[in-house]
Amino acid sequence: MAAPAAPVAAAAAAAGHRFDFDVIVVGAGIMGSCAAHAAASRGARALLLERFDLLHGLGSSHGESRTIRDAYPDARYPPMVRLAARLWADAEAESGGRRVLTPTPLLSLGPRSNAEVLASIGNAAGAEEVDDLGARWGGAFRVPEGWVAAVSERGGSGVLNATEAVKMFQELASKKGAVIRDNTEVVGIRRGPAEGGGVVVTTRAGEEFRGAKCVVTVGAWASKLAKSVAGVDLPIQPLHTMVLYWRIKPGHERELTAEAGFPTFSSHWDPHHVYSTPSLERPGMIKINFHGGPPCDPDSRDFVSGGGDVAEQVAQWIDEFMPGHVETAGGPVESLPCMYSMTPDEDFVIDFLGGEFGEDVVIGAGFSGHGFKMGPAVGRILAEMAMDGEARTAAEAGVELGHFRINRFEPLLA
Repeated sequence: MAAPAAPVAAAAAAAGHRFDFDVIVVGAGIMGSCAAHAAASRGARALLLERFDLLHGLGSSHGESRTIRDAYPDARYPPMVRLAARLWADAEAESGGRRVLTPTPLLSLGPRSNAEVLASIGNAAGAEEVDDLGARWGGAFRVPEGWVAAVSERGGSGVLNATEAVKMFQELASKKGAVIRDNTEVVGIRRGPAEGGGVVVTTRAGEEFRGAKCVVTVGAWASKLAKSVAGVDLPIQPLHTMVLYWRIKPGHERELTAEAGFPTFSSHWDPHHVYSTPSLERPGMIKINFHGGPPCDPDSRDFVSGGGDVAEQVAQWIDEFMPGHVETAGGPVESLPCMYSMTPDEDFVIDFLGGEFGEDVVIGAGFSGHGFKMGPAVGRILAEMAMDGEARTAAEAGVELGHFRINRFEPLLA
């Protein structure tokens, strides 16, 4: 049975107050699109506003592949990944069997002396250490002495088509009655009139929308918007990173494909983290990336060379670990820009904005380059926080949200 619509909207209506919408979601990346879908699925009148074109490539939710994996050293994330995996499947079924997730095995690599590596493997469902990695996948990997390799065949890992996933949730939200507007930049959020409450969302074009509640999911622009509308300092640093595709050496193209069972993988390479998806969207090429990039301003960044020495770092890793299968001479075949929204601890921000807004504005931000996979879970959590003041789904799934509050940054801002 569907949960009831937002009690604040019902109470306001009973008191004679009217809102244009029950929930206004600002930002239509994966988190905002999932939040709008979650709200609309409960019968809420939802409005989803996007500053740029829908499915644009200027933020953090575009492209053809993102990994989903539960191999995290921090035990707070695997329950959220598993909740998200269930919601990904639900959304695919709701969309009539559309597929945005390609299941793959998961390979975790790293020094056995690294506690985070061992914790990641321990937290991954079904992960088993293997001693014969050289015999798997055509001998693609060369693993140093003293390293551990673990493979999970049943941990819900795989490759998500990012742009198609965002599109799917937007279409599902629209079918549930959500209103979606692109090219609509939000420049202001303020308290509604004293007698009516709620919030008023203002656009650059001068439009105003009244909502009972508001959810803010604007990615790399989160710090700017939170500061301008609420005076809240969020230590979220946008990073410019590059999505890199490398040429597979002749004769090995088939071995590294998702169809052949090649895994997504994650390699701890002190002090860096390298990750990859199997060859899927670009035949003859494989995506291998470095987690991170240089600081940037999301409104003025170098889309061509802004990734710093990311490609050089990845090439070094390839030459050490996959020299017989992936070509590094000449650099990557293709480099596409993307952004991280990095917090100091690389953990999410999921909280009420507070201050004069109280619990009327909820913010999801700072997903630090590893949040996409958890989009449906985060969206559901944000919608429930806005509508109910708490996230029951998170509690039922064993997801602990206390760490994601804004006040954990107070010592840094003092």
